[in-house]
Amino acid sequence: MSSKKDILFASLLGNKVAQSIPRFNAVQNELAKHVLPPIPFLPLRQEVGLVEVDKEPEGTRWEADLPTPTEKQFFPLSFAFESNQRKYLLPYEPMISINGGHTIIRRNVAKSGRMIGSVKERWSQNDYEITITGVLIGSIMTGDVSDCYPIRDFTRLLDFLTKAKVIYVFSEPLQNLGINQIVIESFTFPFTKGENVQAYEIKAYSDHTHNLLIPISEDA
Repeated sequence: MSSKKDILFASLLGNKVAQSIPRFNAVQNELAKHVLPPIPFLPLRQEVGLVEVDKEPEGTRWEADLPTPTEKQFFPLSFAFESNQRKYLLPYEPMISINGGHTIIRRNVAKSGRMIGSVKERWSQNDYEITITGVLIGSIMTGDVSDCYPIRDFTRLLDFLTKAKVIYVFSEPLQNLGINQIVIESFTFPFTKGENVQAYEIKAYSDHTHNLLIPISEDA
Protein backbone atom coordinates (compact mmCIF):
# COMPACT_ATOMS: atom_id res chain seq x y z
CA MET A 1 0.00 0.00 0.00
CA SER A 2 2.85 2.36 0.85
CA SER A 3 4.52 1.83 -2.55
CA LYS A 4 1.26 2.57 -4.38
CA LYS A 5 0.94 5.87 -2.54
CA ASP A 6 4.53 6.72 -3.48
CA ILE A 7 3.73 6.04 -7.15
CA LEU A 8 0.71 8.33 -7.01
CA PHE A 9 2.70 11.04 -5.23
CA ALA A 10 5.55 10.82 -7.73
CA SER A 11 3.21 11.03 -10.74
CA LEU A 12 1.41 14.05 -9.30
CA LEU A 13 4.50 16.09 -8.50
CA GLY A 14 6.47 15.37 -11.67
CA ASN A 15 9.95 14.07 -12.40
CA LYS A 16 12.06 16.73 -10.65
CA VAL A 17 10.34 16.49 -7.29
CA ALA A 18 9.88 12.74 -7.55
CA GLN A 19 13.63 12.21 -7.78
CA SER A 20 14.03 13.86 -4.38
CA ILE A 21 11.82 11.23 -2.73
CA PRO A 22 13.99 8.75 -0.79
CA ARG A 23 11.93 5.81 -2.05
CA PHE A 24 12.14 6.89 -5.71
CA ASN A 25 13.95 3.68 -6.70
CA ALA A 26 11.17 1.64 -5.14
CA VAL A 27 8.67 3.64 -7.18
CA GLN A 28 10.56 2.91 -10.40
CA ASN A 29 10.75 -0.79 -9.58
CA GLU A 30 7.04 -0.94 -8.86
CA LEU A 31 6.22 0.80 -12.13
CA ALA A 32 8.41 -1.66 -14.02
CA LYS A 33 6.26 -4.55 -12.77
CA HIS A 34 3.22 -3.06 -14.47
CA VAL A 35 4.68 -2.37 -17.92
CA LEU A 36 2.62 -4.02 -20.63
CA PRO A 37 4.33 -6.78 -22.65
CA PRO A 38 5.65 -5.67 -26.06
CA ILE A 39 3.44 -6.27 -29.11
CA PRO A 40 5.30 -8.16 -31.89
CA PHE A 41 5.87 -6.37 -35.19
CA LEU A 42 4.29 -7.51 -38.44
CA PRO A 43 4.11 -9.98 -40.16
CA LEU A 44 3.40 -11.82 -36.89
CA ARG A 45 -0.28 -12.05 -36.05
CA GLN A 46 -1.74 -11.54 -32.67
CA GLU A 47 -5.29 -12.16 -31.61
CA VAL A 48 -6.83 -9.15 -29.94
CA GLY A 49 -10.03 -9.54 -27.99
CA LEU A 50 -12.40 -6.69 -27.30
CA VAL A 51 -14.30 -6.51 -24.05
CA GLU A 52 -17.31 -4.32 -23.69
CA VAL A 53 -17.12 -1.94 -20.76
CA ASP A 54 -20.25 -0.54 -19.25
CA LYS A 55 -20.43 3.20 -19.58
CA GLU A 56 -20.51 5.23 -16.43
CA PRO A 57 -23.94 6.73 -15.86
CA GLU A 58 -24.16 10.43 -16.50
CA GLY A 59 -23.56 12.56 -13.44
CA THR A 60 -21.14 10.06 -11.90
CA ARG A 61 -18.46 11.81 -9.82
CA TRP A 62 -15.14 10.15 -9.09
CA GLU A 63 -14.34 10.88 -5.45
CA ALA A 64 -10.79 11.08 -4.13
CA ASP A 65 -9.54 9.63 -0.86
CA LEU A 66 -10.29 11.65 2.26
CA PRO A 67 -7.44 13.59 3.93
CA THR A 68 -5.21 11.49 6.15
CA PRO A 69 -6.14 12.00 9.83
CA THR A 70 -3.46 13.06 12.28
CA GLU A 71 -3.21 9.70 14.01
CA LYS A 72 -2.46 7.95 10.70
CA GLN A 73 0.28 10.38 9.60
CA PHE A 74 3.83 9.45 10.57
CA PHE A 75 5.07 13.07 10.97
CA PRO A 76 2.03 15.38 10.76
CA LEU A 77 2.73 19.10 10.31
CA SER A 78 0.47 21.88 11.62
CA PHE A 79 0.65 25.69 11.38
CA ALA A 80 -0.67 28.39 13.72
CA PHE A 81 -0.15 32.14 14.14
CA GLU A 82 -0.16 31.82 17.95
CA SER A 83 1.08 28.92 20.04
CA ASN A 84 -2.29 28.59 21.78
CA GLN A 85 -4.36 29.13 18.63
CA ARG A 86 -6.28 26.49 16.70
CA LYS A 87 -3.86 24.65 14.42
CA TYR A 88 -4.15 24.08 10.67
CA LEU A 89 -3.10 20.51 9.87
CA LEU A 90 -1.73 20.02 6.37
CA PRO A 91 -4.25 17.46 5.09
CA TYR A 92 -1.76 15.14 3.38
CA GLU A 93 1.55 14.49 5.11
CA PRO A 94 4.28 16.57 3.40
CA MET A 95 8.00 15.86 3.05
CA ILE A 96 10.18 17.99 5.35
CA SER A 97 13.87 18.59 4.58
CA ILE A 98 16.09 20.41 7.09
CA ASN A 99 19.58 21.85 6.50
CA GLY A 100 21.80 23.34 9.19
CA GLY A 101 25.28 24.84 9.41
CA HIS A 102 27.60 27.40 11.01
CA THR A 103 29.02 30.80 10.17
CA ILE A 104 32.76 30.63 10.87
CA ILE A 105 35.27 33.51 10.98
CA ARG A 106 38.69 32.23 9.94
CA ARG A 107 42.06 33.97 10.07
CA ASN A 108 45.22 32.95 8.24
CA VAL A 109 48.15 33.73 10.52
CA ALA A 110 51.63 34.39 9.14
CA LYS A 111 53.91 32.47 11.47
CA SER A 112 57.35 30.98 11.27
CA GLY A 113 57.48 27.26 11.15
CA ARG A 114 54.90 24.93 9.77
CA MET A 115 51.32 25.81 10.55
CA ILE A 116 48.50 23.94 8.88
CA GLY A 117 45.11 25.51 8.37
CA SER A 118 43.56 28.66 9.74
CA VAL A 119 42.64 29.96 13.16
CA LYS A 120 38.92 29.83 13.84
CA GLU A 121 38.19 32.95 15.85
CA ARG A 122 34.46 32.61 16.24
CA TRP A 123 31.54 30.63 14.95
CA SER A 124 27.80 30.78 15.37
CA GLN A 125 25.01 28.47 14.33
CA ASN A 126 23.00 29.49 11.27
CA ASP A 127 19.24 29.36 10.99
CA TYR A 128 17.91 26.01 9.89
CA GLU A 129 16.82 25.99 6.25
CA ILE A 130 13.54 24.13 5.92
CA THR A 131 11.88 22.88 2.73
CA ILE A 132 8.31 21.58 2.89
CA THR A 133 6.95 19.77 -0.18
CA GLY A 134 3.45 18.37 -0.45
CA VAL A 135 0.11 18.31 -2.23
CA LEU A 136 -3.44 19.48 -1.69
CA ILE A 137 -6.17 17.20 -3.07
CA GLY A 138 -9.80 18.05 -3.73
CA SER A 139 -12.56 15.58 -2.85
CA ILE A 140 -13.85 15.30 -6.46
CA MET A 141 -11.41 13.98 -9.07
CA THR A 142 -13.04 15.25 -12.29
CA GLY A 143 -15.64 17.84 -13.14
CA ASP A 144 -16.08 21.57 -12.73
CA VAL A 145 -13.07 23.43 -11.31
CA SER A 146 -15.18 24.87 -8.49
CA ASP A 147 -15.93 21.29 -7.35
CA CYS A 148 -12.54 19.67 -8.01
CA TYR A 149 -9.85 22.19 -7.10
CA PRO A 150 -8.87 22.12 -3.38
CA ILE A 151 -9.66 25.83 -3.02
CA ARG A 152 -10.43 25.69 0.71
CA ASP A 153 -7.08 24.17 1.70
CA PHE A 154 -5.30 26.34 -0.89
CA THR A 155 -6.78 29.52 0.63
CA ARG A 156 -5.95 28.50 4.19
CA LEU A 157 -2.37 27.60 3.29
CA LEU A 158 -1.92 30.81 1.27
CA ASP A 159 -2.99 32.85 4.30
CA PHE A 160 -0.04 31.48 6.25
CA LEU A 161 2.38 31.95 3.37
CA THR A 162 1.57 35.56 2.54
CA LYS A 163 1.34 37.20 5.97
CA ALA A 164 4.54 38.77 7.28
CA LYS A 165 4.27 36.99 10.60
CA VAL A 166 6.09 34.28 12.48
CA ILE A 167 4.39 30.89 12.08
CA TYR A 168 4.30 28.39 14.91
CA VAL A 169 4.96 24.88 13.65
CA PHE A 170 4.05 21.58 15.26
CA SER A 171 5.93 18.56 13.90
CA GLU A 172 8.21 16.10 15.67
CA PRO A 173 11.23 16.38 13.30
CA LEU A 174 11.23 20.17 13.78
CA GLN A 175 10.64 20.11 17.53
CA ASN A 176 13.44 17.56 17.98
CA LEU A 177 15.78 20.32 16.72
CA GLY A 178 14.18 22.97 18.92
CA ILE A 179 12.30 24.55 16.01
CA ASN A 180 8.94 25.86 17.12
CA GLN A 181 8.70 28.93 14.87
CA ILE A 182 9.51 29.58 11.22
CA VAL A 183 9.43 32.49 8.79
CA ILE A 184 8.55 31.93 5.13
CA GLU A 185 11.18 32.95 2.57
CA SER A 186 9.47 31.75 -0.63
CA PHE A 187 6.83 29.38 -1.93
CA THR A 188 5.78 27.89 -5.27
CA PHE A 189 2.66 26.23 -6.63
CA PRO A 190 3.98 24.30 -9.67
CA PHE A 191 1.84 22.84 -12.42
CA THR A 192 0.42 19.58 -11.15
CA LYS A 193 -1.21 16.67 -12.99
CA GLY A 194 -4.81 16.11 -12.01
CA GLU A 195 -7.81 18.41 -11.95
CA ASN A 196 -8.16 18.12 -8.18
CA VAL A 197 -4.49 18.25 -7.19
CA GLN A 198 -2.18 21.17 -6.42
CA ALA A 199 1.44 20.68 -5.39
CA TYR A 200 3.35 23.20 -3.30
CA GLU A 201 6.88 23.81 -2.07
CA ILE A 202 7.71 26.10 0.85
CA LYS A 203 11.16 27.39 1.79
CA ALA A 204 11.51 28.76 5.30
CA TYR A 205 14.00 29.59 8.05
CA SER A 206 13.81 28.65 11.70
CA ASP A 207 13.13 31.54 14.06
CA HIS A 208 13.86 31.93 17.75
CA THR A 209 12.77 34.57 20.22
CA HIS A 210 15.67 36.82 21.22
CA ASN A 211 15.61 39.39 23.99
CA LEU A 212 17.51 42.37 22.57
CA LEU A 213 16.66 44.72 25.46
CA ILE A 214 19.20 44.95 28.27
CA PRO A 215 17.65 45.90 31.60
CA ILE A 216 19.37 48.85 33.31
CA SER A 217 19.48 48.90 37.06
CA GLU A 218 18.28 52.10 38.73
CA ASP A 219 21.35 52.01 40.98
CA ALA A 220 23.69 52.27 37.97
